[in-house]
Order: sequence, then C-alpha cells, then structure tokens
Amino acid sequence: MGILRNWIPWRLIIRRAAKAHGFIDPVSLLARLRQFAQPSEIQEPIELLRAGIVFHARGLINAKAIQQNLDWIWPYWVEKQFNPSASSFIPRAFSISHINLTHRNWTAVGIADMDIYPIVDPRGLITPFYDGWSIDFWILGADGRMHIPSRNETAIQSLITTPNLEIVTTTQSDVGSLTTRVKLEREAGNAVLRISCDARAGDGDALVASIRPYNPEGIQFVEKIRTIRQQDAAGILVNGSDYVYFDQSPADCVLSTYTEGDVLHKLNDADHRHNVHCRVGMATSASIFPMAASTGERKINLHLPMETAASIPTPSSPRPDAAIAWTKAIDGTATLEIPDQKMQFLYNAAIHTLVLLSAKEIVPGPYTYKRFWYRDAALMMNALLVTGFEERCKSQLDTFPADQKNSGYFQSQEGEWDSNGQVLWIADRFQRLTNRPLADFWKPVIKKAVRWLDRKRITNEPKTLHAGLLPPGFSAEHLGPNDYYYWDNFWAISGLLGAARAMHRFGNTTEADKIAQLAADFKSALEKSMAGIPDKQKLGCIPASPYRRMDPGAIGSLVADYPLRLYPAEDPGIADAPVSGTTMLNTARFLMNNCFHDGGFFQDMIHSGINPYLTLSIAQTLLRHGDSRYRELISTVADLASPTGQWPEAIHPITKGGCMGDGQHGWAAAEWIMMMRNLFIREEDNTLILGSGIFPEWLNAGQPLWFGPTPTPYGAIGLRLTPDPEGLSLTVTIMDELPKDGPNRPACRMEARVPGFQRQTVTDFNSPVLLKPA
Repeated sequence: MGILRNWIPWRLIIRRAAKAHGFIDPVSLLARLRQFAQPSEIQEPIELLRAGIVFHARGLINAKAIQQNLDWIWPYWVEKQFNPSASSFIPRAFSISHINLTHRNWTAVGIADMDIYPIVDPRGLITPFYDGWSIDFWILGADGRMHIPSRNETAIQSLITTPNLEIVTTTQSDVGSLTTRVKLEREAGNAVLRISCDARAGDGDALVASIRPYNPEGIQFVEKIRTIRQQDAAGILVNGSDYVYFDQSPADCVLSTYTEGDVLHKLNDADHRHNVHCRVGMATSASIFPMAASTGERKINLHLPMETAASIPTPSSPRPDAAIAWTKAIDGTATLEIPDQKMQFLYNAAIHTLVLLSAKEIVPGPYTYKRFWYRDAALMMNALLVTGFEERCKSQLDTFPADQKNSGYFQSQEGEWDSNGQVLWIADRFQRLTNRPLADFWKPVIKKAVRWLDRKRITNEPKTLHAGLLPPGFSAEHLGPNDYYYWDNFWAISGLLGAARAMHRFGNTTEADKIAQLAADFKSALEKSMAGIPDKQKLGCIPASPYRRMDPGAIGSLVADYPLRLYPAEDPGIADAPVSGTTMLNTARFLMNNCFHDGGFFQDMIHSGINPYLTLSIAQTLLRHGDSRYRELISTVADLASPTGQWPEAIHPITKGGCMGDGQHGWAAAEWIMMMRNLFIREEDNTLILGSGIFPEWLNAGQPLWFGPTPTPYGAIGLRLTPDPEGLSLTVTIMDELPKDGPNRPACRMEARVPGFQRQTVTDFNSPVLLKPA
C-alpha cells in the first residue's frame, strides 16, 4: 500500500478529476486549511472525521425529510428550530446539514449496573433503544383540536432518584394534560422499560400513543410496523425486532407510510391494516385509547423488553431488581447536606449520572457521547473516587492496560497527546486516595507510558518556544487548530510525577528517581517556553500555546491549577516565575473579563456555547486563590441545569438549551461533584483545607452542613459545620484511621478557612472545634 501511495500520483489524479467536474481543487483547499495550524503528524483524527461524517449524514437525511414535511409532528428541537417566530430558529439557506443545535437536552433512565440508556427529551419524547426510534403521546380532541407536547411552550419535568431513576413529564393545554413516567426495571432479571401515561381531557377525546421515526438527533428509520392483537397481548412490533406491549387493547390502531404522510392526518380514518412496510423508512403508527366517558381520563401502561436473548444472563447469574441495584451501588458514598435545595438536588442527580455512565465501560454521555475517552474517564473517575466508589473505579482502571499500544500510547483518538498523562494521573490518584497499590501488571504499563512521553517530546529544535514540549496536536478541549498546547504538557508532567510515586510504591526507587528527573526536565522546558512568550502576548497569563494570543483557548492552561495543582496556590515570592498562583489567577480573571456570557464561560472554539464544566474549572481556580466570585459562577451553573438536573456539554446563549455534545454530560456532572466536595474539603500539598468555599447564606439558614465520607490522601473524613451563638462549630469526623507519617500517606495537617471566620488549625477530631468570627 505504501508503494502504491508513493508511485501513483494521487494528488494529480484528484485535482484533475475535481476540475473536470467543475469542483474546487480539494488538495489546494486542504493545504490552505492546514496553514491555520502548526505542522502536525496527524492533521485530522480519523475517529473525529468518522464521527463527523456519521453525524452530518444524519443531518443530510434530516434536510431531506423535515423541511418539506413541516405538517408532521416533530420532536421538540425541530418544532422550535424550524419555527421562524421562535428564538431557536436557524435559517437553512446554505446549511445542507440540519442538526439539533438549539435543544440538545435529554436525560437517561437506567439501572446502576447496566449500560442500557433509554432517553427522554424535554417534552417527554421517549427513545427506548440507543439511537433508535421514539414513542410520543398526544391527545386527540373530539372537535379535532390536539394536545401535542412537542409544540407546548412549557412543560414540567422532574427526575426522581429513589428508589429507582424515573423521569416524570407533564404538559398541559386547553385541550387536556398528559403525564408520562419512564423508568427501567428488571422483571425476572431482564431489563424492561416501563412507561405510564396518564391523560386528562374531555368526553369523546382520546389518548394517542405513536411510534415516531426520529429521536433528539433527527431521523431514525422505521421501515416496518405490525400490530399485535393476541388474546393475551396487545401492542406494536417495530422493524421486526422491537416490541411495545400495552396493558390494554386500543380501540383502533392507524398505520401510515411516508408517501401517505404522517399518521397525524389519518387519526379519524378507518384503517384495517395490521402491518405496513415503508421503503423510505418513515412509517408511523397511532394507537388510540378513548377517554373514560365518566371522568374524561385514561391511563395506559407500556412495557418494552430491552435485551436480546443473547444478552440475558443465565439463571445461575441472577441480577437484583433496579431499586436494590441502586441502593447497593450508592450505599456508603459521600452525602451532601446543605439548605440550598437546588444545589442539593444537582449533587444527588450528578452522583446517579456518574454511576449510570460507569455501569460498564465509562462513557461521558448516554447517547451522542456513548463512547470511551481517557480524558473524560479520568475526570469522571476523580469524582467517583472522592465520593467513595473505590471498587467501581478499580474495575475501570484495570481495563486501561489492555488497550495500551505497543508504543506505550493510550490512544483516545489519533492526534491527541493528553491521554498518557491522564491515565498515569488517575492511576496515581487512585493509589493516593485509597491507599491501595496498583496490581503488578501496571509496572510495565507505566514504564511504557513514560517512555512514550519521553520519546514524543521535541528535542531537536532547541531554539524554539516549543523545545522540549509535546508535538502539535489536535485540540483535546476544542482549543483551536493543531498547536503545541500547554494543556497536553501539563497533563504529561502531572502524569510523570504520578508515575514516579507509583514506582516508589512498587519499591523501584531507581526507576522512580529517573521518572521524577524526567518530570523536572519537562517542567523546566515548559516554564522556559512560557517565559519566552512576549509580555504583550501573554498579558501576565498563560495562553493556550506559546504561539497564541490570549483567547478562550487559555482555559486549557488552567488545568495546571485545577485539578493538577502543579503550582502552589500561594505565591512563593519569586517575582519572575513564569508560572505561579498569580499567573493562574490572572488567567482565570482574563477569561472572566473577556470570554464570559451571562455569567458563564463562553467557549468560542467549536462549542460556541456556555460550557458548564469549564465554568466550574474557573470557579475552582477562584476558590483555590481566595477570590469569592467562585460563588457567582457556581450559582450560574446551577441555574443552567435542566429540570432533571443535567447539563449538555455547551449551552445555547439564547435558548439555554444544549448546542453541543451529549444532552446529559458526564464530565459536567463530575465537575459539579468536585465543586461541592472542594467547598467543604480540598487538598493542598500535605494539608486539608476545610470549609473554604462555604456559602455564607448556608450558615445563615441556621442548620448543620455536612459532606462525607470523602477519601483523601490522608484517610477518609467527614466535615460537619453547625452554626453556634458564639461562632461556628466545626467537627471533623474520622471515617478511617488517619495514618501517621509514612512513605505512602504523609502526616495530615488540617486548617479551617471558613469565610467570615478566623483561620484555625484543627487537631481535635470527632469533637467540636469552635471557630470565632473574623
């Protein structure tokens, strides 16, 4: 293949073919595009191109299916985005791909130990199977009027977390009201999606349950629909494989194909067909259930078997029901008790989101991002670790070595260089928080990962600002075109420091010292690079790369401050230090002054929206450096959460709906957990800082505050703060024995820094310590 690539003039052939058909020369165009980036061995990751092609292929189908069929009932995002009077409207003149850019919001239900994620959109549209078709409910009035949830301006939606995850959606109009409840359960050990729909309207009206050939991303083909009308069962069979069972028989079931139009327009027709086949793949059905004449109400229950016969376990390996599985998964983990009900709910929802998305392979989302990245996994596992999910994290961590390449590279997608540092960092974090050693099979894995980092560095260009750094890479955090991103290098240095600690634990001090020296050399090269950036370019901050001005991409450089803590929060007093607490705080303040919208960080690159988890990253830096505005950022992120307690990856500045990524983003949930934990207990060198982020209004409410138990490098603790007439009573509860100074766990120093109270070193455990007002 290499010989063919060298001997056949592919570029000339492509150029001539393009010009012969009147197209622009793609080779020249691609060369021009690449001039915006630093020369890189990987220009565009194949994984990203593949995902983009799939994504926009759906968008092309949407363009063909939707805009000339606006008399259909469409999902909420289409009803809004295609409505010229709505703030969500997007013109389509030169957009050949129509995708959801305004309301990427959905929430998954599921069981703690299963990676099956049915999703529900903001108006109650239910997509049972991954990237599949959907179920919608309407009310058909006797006078022809209809109640259609996706066209409703408002809805009431909530997430119930105990005893099982359940999403409740209520919509109401002058025709009637609909309430749906959706949850995943186990029956005889097998996963079953349970849906109930409670309709209230008038005499002569009817409830309609409809199979829809789309989901929150767009069209999803339904080619075949067959009604099930047996003595002991009624329902629908979709595409010959997916069963939808009703607990009662409908009065009628109407079927339609694309050429006949949406079944919406046939609801009053007599249809005696029991099956249809649509060559376009847009078949629809409507099962009709008349309201009770005496009450004007109707309630129906649906259940959908979610597993194939091959995926159902044998009777010898039974599985607990959903409620027991959730209780078992969350038992003993860190709890939060604060008087702010919204933030309390968001914490509880975030815990359930992380458990749900780590049922098998850890993924950052239930739908669009239902795939693995080391970056998201490391940050989600960090939150799982501090809340006590030790075994869950160990099982995830021990799968990493099997996917390491022979070169030592942990590849999430080609052209990203941050993953080796992230794997080494989270492996070290696991050891430090649990005081458990890594298995012996990690020894060669760590050595190979370290060698890859060492070899990957640029060592043959000593007079450049990128000397000693990793090569240009595709931006892991959507920082822009390929460049020498400090983000990658900060992760690498932190990973090397973690690898050195791991080797010390293995008893290989010689290897540990070599890795520590490599980390020191790497850090020196990075600091030399930053010192060489002209002052008028860096403005006392840290740009995204040595060749970038200050812009939103600088958010990536804050990783050195949080979560990596590569530099002390309090300046060491070195005036000309290229990196210090001051430069970190300056970077955060630059971003706040120049890259914020409506109180949150607005990432112009790719995301083009308000990013919740990056806003919380800035809040963490403000908290660490004593800037009280972290509270404003936390409140903004809380207000941006959906009614079900979720955040998409990025949020549309006008609609406040999702405009990027998955509608339920695991990284965002992880950062909310880390934020709440660090408000109570955060780590600095060999010190635990207690209560430094507590909101004053929480104390003014007059009730005790609590967080714990949370693992720390010094043992697991809980922190209780109780308002006292003479000040504030602070109690540190020891959840396990705090070890004495040793090679694996250093001696612990605790310092209370509650806003409005005097700083105090805490030495009395399990008994109250009174803090005096400042």
